[in-house]
Amino acid sequence: MILRFFVLILLLAQQPLMARDAVATAPPAQQMARNPTADGIKSLLLMGIFVVGMWFLLIAPQRKKAKELENTLKTLKPGDKILTSSGILGMVLTIKDKSLSIRSADTKLEILKTSVQEILERGGETGESKS
Repeated sequence: MILRFFVLILLLAQQPLMARDAVATAPPAQQMARNPTADGIKSLLLMGIFVVGMWFLLIAPQRKKAKELENTLKTLKPGDKILTSSGILGMVLTIKDKSLSIRSADTKLEILKTSVQEILERGGETGESKS
């Protein structure tokens, strides 16, 4: 998807170059004067399209994911079974400001809230049974 976007931008950028080559091969009597203001506006428009495209491809999905993680962390409570970003499965024991304590097998761990990737079960009910 990103590759297609870059190819489109390159093709759009090459069109004025191809037009210049065609004008350069025409007889001098038929050449028209170039408008530098129009060229500047075209360049700015092309850069604006590129910035908007990068926003939709990179920044917007990252913000959406961060918002979902924030909502997940707000609903976290003791007794929930979680999966951390490092692959540890555990049950939440206590919740602090920036960290939480979990029990995994016979081990008690304290992890950062940001390392919670998914809530597997909510205090006894499974995540798949919810719609």
